[in-house]
Amino acid sequence: MNKPTALPVNPQGTPLKGVRGQMLSFKDDPFLRAEQECYDYYTDGLIVMQDGHILDVGDYDQTIKNYPQLKDIDVYKDAIIMPGFIDCHVHYVQSPMIGSFGDTLLNWLNQYTFPTESKFKDKAFADEVAHEFFKQLLEQGTTTANVFATTFETSVDAFFEESERYDTRMISGKVLQDRNLPDSLKDSSAEESILLAEKLLKKWHHRGRQLYAIIPRFAPTSTPEQLRLAGELYQRYIDQGVYMHTHLDEVQSEIDWVTQLFPDQPNYTEVYRHFGLVDKRSIMAHCCIVREEEWQTLHQCDCGVAHCPSSNLFLGDGEFKYWEAKEQSRPVRVGMGTDVGGGTNFSIPRQLNEAYKVAMLHMRNLDAVKSFYLATRGGAEALHLENTIGSLAPGYEADLAVVDLKPSEFAAWRMKFTGDIFEKLFVIMTLGLNTINMATYVAGRKVYDRNRDRKYMYAADIDAAQQPHAPQESTTDPKTSQK
Repeated sequence: MNKPTALPVNPQGTPLKGVRGQMLSFKDDPFLRAEQECYDYYTDGLIVMQDGHILDVGDYDQTIKNYPQLKDIDVYKDAIIMPGFIDCHVHYVQSPMIGSFGDTLLNWLNQYTFPTESKFKDKAFADEVAHEFFKQLLEQGTTTANVFATTFETSVDAFFEESERYDTRMISGKVLQDRNLPDSLKDSSAEESILLAEKLLKKWHHRGRQLYAIIPRFAPTSTPEQLRLAGELYQRYIDQGVYMHTHLDEVQSEIDWVTQLFPDQPNYTEVYRHFGLVDKRSIMAHCCIVREEEWQTLHQCDCGVAHCPSSNLFLGDGEFKYWEAKEQSRPVRVGMGTDVGGGTNFSIPRQLNEAYKVAMLHMRNLDAVKSFYLATRGGAEALHLENTIGSLAPGYEADLAVVDLKPSEFAAWRMKFTGDIFEKLFVIMTLGLNTINMATYVAGRKVYDRNRDRKYMYAADIDAAQQPHAPQESTTDPKTSQK
């Protein structure tokens, strides 16, 4: 194991913080390299954090010697510390309708999704949903997500405002949609929708840890004019790290509809590329029914793809074929997505459970090494953030999940019959429990702790609590506040 190079302590910075226990972190893609070369594992490791970043990672006995001033260490037993999970595709605005009866994708959108999203014109409603959405993410150990808002400015502001309170690294933006959906959700014009998107981009992109995405919902709900203007906006800001996020090749009925609407384009991917929307930070959700020439385009343009198995199974869509995406001659960046509310839970490890089953339907499989790579570094690579999040290494942002290896009485008993850490992790992901995450750290702060009286705490509350004689209660407690 090559120990990463530690960073110097900043004497003027915040106090050092340590986290100790079993640790697992990925450094390469096990779909493309020998698995044993792709991860670092410590039976008793130590992460040293300061100012929201990781300074050092290594075996506890060796690493602690270099930090005599480190006194504040959280110790976890019967658990494994990993990078925070990354959700590459989710609709926070669909949280109120999760678990709604399916039928087909297009009918489900019309019956449940569009009426729910129409409510987000009300800022108070948007605030309430964002508040609950972040609690669900953090409880499941997710620290970064690539998120659809909806048409309204209020939906974007509510999301990023709550993200700022926790200091999470999030990606979101206004959804662009000016046809083939109810008037209550439709953009008034292509031009006005782009002006609003650019206004929000300038307000939120790189404000703290926030990142902005240009989001055409999917090709059928945007006029060619809106797609053209969206592509121009994307290209104008792509070198500043702005994203493009949309849906692609989810279900055959959707693909057929795209073919009817854009008969001059040879495939669905080319519709987006024609309008300048396929590039190095384009994130495509689903990609279940993808032609070889489309995979070639996604590879050549260095796009990311989000595998959303829970949603695909729930709505009876296509089935993502990871072996196609990871073809050695032209591999594509792949991460996991919950796709709530088509997806039926907020847990990335539970998505891994579903992804395994989808693969088995095609006589393939996903072991724990590949699965937890997809949940962490794979997601970071899909989002082009692999040098920032997704691994435990010096210089990375200190976002962590602490996975309980005995989350239930039965799971604890079952663990008696397992061997190495990957056998244990496979059992954890396959049991599909909703209680596997013990704690979540965001920028070095423990914003979620299931054993703490205040399970969820905003960044400012944590900072205040660490000051001498600080008050113990706060009006911004996310467990009790009414926004």
